Amino acid sequence: MKSVPFLSLLTGVALLVSSCANDLNLTPKYGMNAEAVYSDPANYINVLAKVYGGLAVSGNQGPAGAPDISGIDEGFSQYIRVMWNLQELPTDEVVCGWNDPGIPELNTSTWNDNSSFVSAMYYRIFYQIALANEFIRYTSEDWMSEKGFSEADKTMIRRFAAEARYLRALSYYHAMDLFGNVPFVDESDRPGVFFPEQILRADLYTYVSNELNAIESLLPEARTAEYGRIDKGALWALRAKVYLNSEVYTGVARYAECMTECTKIISAGYTLEPEYTHLFLADNHLSNEFIFAVNFDGMHTRNYGGTTFLTHASMHAQVTGIAYGTTSGWQGLRTTKSFSDLMTDTNDTRNTLWTSTQSDTINDVSDPNQGYIVTKWRNVTRDGTVGSEPVTFVDIDFPMFRLADVYLMYAECALRTGTNVGTGLTYFNTLRERAYKNANHNVTDISLASVLDERARELHYEGHRRQDLIRFGKFTGGTYNWPWKGGVKEGTSIDAHLSLYPLPGSDVISNQNLTQNPGY
Repeated sequence: MKSVPFLSLLTGVALLVSSCANDLNLTPKYGMNAEAVYSDPANYINVLAKVYGGLAVSGNQGPAGAPDISGIDEGFSQYIRVMWNLQELPTDEVVCGWNDPGIPELNTSTWNDNSSFVSAMYYRIFYQIALANEFIRYTSEDWMSEKGFSEADKTMIRRFAAEARYLRALSYYHAMDLFGNVPFVDESDRPGVFFPEQILRADLYTYVSNELNAIESLLPEARTAEYGRIDKGALWALRAKVYLNSEVYTGVARYAECMTECTKIISAGYTLEPEYTHLFLADNHLSNEFIFAVNFDGMHTRNYGGTTFLTHASMHAQVTGIAYGTTSGWQGLRTTKSFSDLMTDTNDTRNTLWTSTQSDTINDVSDPNQGYIVTKWRNVTRDGTVGSEPVTFVDIDFPMFRLADVYLMYAECALRTGTNVGTGLTYFNTLRERAYKNANHNVTDISLASVLDERARELHYEGHRRQDLIRFGKFTGGTYNWPWKGGVKEGTSIDAHLSLYPLPGSDVISNQNLTQNPGY
C-alpha cells in the first residue's frame, strides 16, 4: 500500500476557509491564533502540507463535509477535477454524459459568466493562492529574526517559502491560461475585504517568470526532493510550459527558451516508464518519469475529485473484464469519434479504448453506449493488486508534469524554430518505440500536425488538450471541428472569445477594478 506521510500532516493544523467574491486574499483561520502557529518552526511543515494539499483535497473533512469553497458540490470543486474539466470537456477528447449544472455547457462550448464549473475553477485557484500568500507572509526574514529562529530553522523555512511560491506561481499559470487578465494579490496585501487590482495577462506572465527565476536557487536539485514535493525539475517543467505558450499569453514566441528548459529536464536523469499503462495505476509513484505529481491515496486523501473522479467517471456498467480495482461506475466520460479515429491502431499500447458494446458516434451525449470508453486510469498496481481502498477512493497520483510531455514539447519547439529538428525527431520516435514495443512504427520526419496528433495519443485525459488546440490555432473558429463542438452533433465553428473563460459575473459586478473578458 502506498502511503503519503507528507499529506498526512494536513491533520496537524486545521484550516477553515470559505471563498468570497470580494476577498481574494483569503486568510486561513486556525484552531489557534495564526501568529502562535507561525511562532514555532515545527509547525511550518504542517501548514505547507495544506498548501500542497490544496491541489489534492477538497476540504478539511474527507471525503466531504467541510469544503474549502462553497457554491458547488464539494466533489466537483476539487482542484484537479475542475482544471481537468475546463481543459478537456470542451475538446475533441471527451464528452461527459451527466446533466449536472455546468457540464453540458462545457461539452458544447456554451458557458457564460455564471457557469458553475468555470466559477469553481476561478475560486479554487484564488483559494490556493490565498493559502500560499498567508504562508509566505510568515516566512519573511524580519518575522524569523523577531521570533529568534535558529539559522538551521531559517534555512529550512526559506526552502518551504520557495515551495509555496512555486505553488502560487503554478496557480497563477493556470489563471493566466484559463482566464487571462485576473485579480492579483500577493503576500504584501494584508488580509481583509478589499478590491484587488486586475493584472494583464502579459504582466502576469512576467510575474510568474520572475518568481520562478527568483526561487530556482532555493530549491533542491532535480530528482532529490521527497516524492510529490517541488524541486528544480518541477520548476523547469513549469517554466517550459510558460515559455511554450508565451505566444498565446503575450504575443511573443519563446520556443527556443522552452527548448532550453526541456534540455535541462532531459539531462537530469528522468527516464520513460517502460510500460505506458503503468503511469496510470495505483503504484504509479514508482515511476521515474514523473517530474511533479499530485499525490492521491485511497486512505489519506479521500475526495470525489482527482483521480477518483477520472477512474469512476470512466467506468461504465457495460464494461466488463476491465480490472479497475474499484467499484461503482459513474458512467460519465466517453471520447468523441475525432479522438478515437486517432487511436485505431490496436498495437499502440496507449490505445486503452473499450469499443465492445459501444458505437463510435455520439448522437445523444446522455447515452452511455455512445462513444468509446477510455480505460486509462485504473486502481490496481502493476502486479494486479487492488488499491488500498477498493470501494471508492483510489491510490493513483496525477502527473502534473512528466518526461514524455517534455519530449513532445521539445519536438514542437524544434519545428517552430527550425533548430535541432533531428533531436526532436529522436524524442518523438522514442515515445513511439515505447508505445509499440519496437521501432517498426518510427517515422522519418515530423510536422506540427503530427506532433499535435502524437500529443493526443500520448497525453489524452491528462488535462492538456484545450491548451494544445489553442496553441495550434484549432480550438476556436472552424478550421477543425469535432462532434458537439458548439453544441452541434457534427461540430461547428465557435467564436474566438471562447479561448478564454469569463471571470465570474458576481466578481465583475462587485469589484469595479475588474474588466470582463471580451465576448461575455
